[in-house]
Amino acid sequence: MGLCGALFALTPIGIAFETHVGLATLFRVRGAIAPPPEVAVVAINDRAAAALGLPPLARDWRRSVHGRLVENLVRRGAAVIVFDIDFRRPKEPPDDLAFARAVAAADRVVLVETLTGRRQPVLDREGHQTGTVWMEQLLPPLPVLAAAAKGLAPFPLPKVETDVFGFWAFKPTANDAGTLPAVALQLFSRDVYPRWLAMQETATGERANALPSPAHPLWHATEVREAMRTWRKAFRDRPGLRYAVASSAEAARSQGLRPADYQRLRALAGLYGGSDHRYLNFYGPPGTIPTIPYNAVITGSDPNVDPALLDFSGKVVFVGFSDLLDPGQPDRFSTVFTDENGVDLSGVEIAATAFANLLTDRPIEPADGVVTVSLLFLFGFALGAGVYLGAAIVAVPLALAAGGAYAYSAHWLFAAHDYWLPLATPLLIQLPIALFVGLLAQYLLERRRHRRVSRAVSYYLPERVARELTETEIDPTALNKVVYGICLATDMSGFTGLSQTLSPTGLADFMNAYFETLARALKQHHVDVTEFHADTVMCAWTAADAATLQRRNALLAALAVVRAVAGFNAARPGLGLNARVGLDEGHFFLGHTGGGGRMGYSILGDCANTAARLEGLNKILGTHVLASEAAVAGAGDLLLRPLGRFLLLGKDGPTAVVEAMAEPDTATSAQREVCRRFAQALEAFHGQQWARALELFDRLSLDHPDDGPSRFYADRCRTWGNRPPQAGDPTIIVMTSKG
Repeated sequence: MGLCGALFALTPIGIAFETHVGLATLFRVRGAIAPPPEVAVVAINDRAAAALGLPPLARDWRRSVHGRLVENLVRRGAAVIVFDIDFRRPKEPPDDLAFARAVAAADRVVLVETLTGRRQPVLDREGHQTGTVWMEQLLPPLPVLAAAAKGLAPFPLPKVETDVFGFWAFKPTANDAGTLPAVALQLFSRDVYPRWLAMQETATGERANALPSPAHPLWHATEVREAMRTWRKAFRDRPGLRYAVASSAEAARSQGLRPADYQRLRALAGLYGGSDHRYLNFYGPPGTIPTIPYNAVITGSDPNVDPALLDFSGKVVFVGFSDLLDPGQPDRFSTVFTDENGVDLSGVEIAATAFANLLTDRPIEPADGVVTVSLLFLFGFALGAGVYLGAAIVAVPLALAAGGAYAYSAHWLFAAHDYWLPLATPLLIQLPIALFVGLLAQYLLERRRHRRVSRAVSYYLPERVARELTETEIDPTALNKVVYGICLATDMSGFTGLSQTLSPTGLADFMNAYFETLARALKQHHVDVTEFHADTVMCAWTAADAATLQRRNALLAALAVVRAVAGFNAARPGLGLNARVGLDEGHFFLGHTGGGGRMGYSILGDCANTAARLEGLNKILGTHVLASEAAVAGAGDLLLRPLGRFLLLGKDGPTAVVEAMAEPDTATSAQREVCRRFAQALEAFHGQQWARALELFDRLSLDHPDDGPSRFYADRCRTWGNRPPQAGDPTIIVMTSKG
């Protein structure tokens, strides 16, 4: 796995794959970011032409219009003006001359040169072709314009298939000519030219005599080009010069150097000390860099343009073809931020992006070859070894977690530091292959181990039993979980007496019949888990949270249990089983418990314990179904009777207890009357009106002698009426037994 990733990354296919998939993904996940405020684009398109009454194709415009644009940009404070337009073809001489005069007067205009290339034959002395060589040539604009420009530069864009991911800062095959964004940065930084020269002299101990003096900061395009070539060579020959100049700038900043000057000095050090080819740090989809229509600059206003955008003070303005609405615009390039309508970034916006990257010294920095190969080898090695050697249930999640951690780290480095680690190769090639090969190897090993175990077990057990044991994976702990739900507990009354009168086999048959009766009642109401033990049943309804819990099903099941026990008694004359059910809601453990190699599937937790306590409370109150207040919340129109607060044995706090009496369609008028009158009496009890409560409970007991809660509270009122408690809340019933 390590070698697979490392070697693949070195191939042209691997590099293209990482660029198109990995780098593109990092950009998409990071999203758009704000460009620096020092850059803007002036867009030429057919709408701008229509607004100015000009021909729709810019090549048919009079060049004096560009002269007016330059004059307006200068008046509005533009620091550098860059034209990404081919001006090689002459037009009307007066218009060309007017444009040239505006360019010369501005003293800040950079014009694009065309870079052409083709293969030339190499001939020997006899004239025989022995090979070919690639030759490139710079074609400047019109001489009158070239002489007026402050800078001349090409802007070739390297393409990976049809997409653009990078740019050239310097073109080695064009005699190290600085490109459009590099020249724009140099001119933008002319205010710090004297300090720039002084820092180089301090760092190198010498001064290049070919450079203009600090008092004469690069007046002509030819001087700009030669100076940039000289600096490029100096920084290439002295790799440490970049960091020496950056350190000098840092020291100057601590001594009061303006932030803007510090930024430009750092940018120049990065420009000349960096590589010829840089990866573009795209800021976002088309229009992320402020784009102002050409006509708005000419006329000074546009209803669709914020007037603040027409202030170009201290900005580098790139002028060229750009249409944010037309997917078929000329000079367009496919990038990772091509929008959903198919609109690509224009060439001029890419030039502006490249300049902004150089100014902030924040192009995308790819990991070098050594780091890439080492990282991919180690990542693949760790994945392959981990998946192969570890248990699959642990190794696979760990491998996926490692992939997630790697992806997060790569994203963080990219978003925070513009550092590009390989992403597609480790996550889309190494990780899947490692999982597949590792798990396949584990599967083959496990099959061989299974055959050995099956053969060994067959020596001691029948073949069928051996096969079941060796072919079925049993992992009880995998089913353990803590869930939210409602627990129902019920107990058989009189089990001890029955166990004394029946034989063991008879008792087992009786209990199985009893449990089957209860199970049918529970299953009708969609119980999730049922646990039988001795004479008790503990079951549960589970849900994702309290909002989705089906409390009504649990209460209907409890009432169904009462009816089922009554039917069970009716089928067995002389049998007087009394149904008692308790319910509570909350979190509880659901899974296997046990020891010594023996396990049982159980429901454990405070919720289950409280349900059992409520089940026992039925014996004291003479009721059948008792539930906590939480267990009946939102249970619908069932006939429910609040019975007050009880401090159950072993509980730290009181439980509000409610009796489930009947379903709405089976509730009798007598039951409804009991509920109504009991509520009045309980209200007096909670108000500690012992005499009034006693009177109401006694009357209710006389009218309904079988109502156990009324008798219970009447006795409690007599006690409190004769001797009120000295401490605690007398309205909370403290239980001293389970029931």
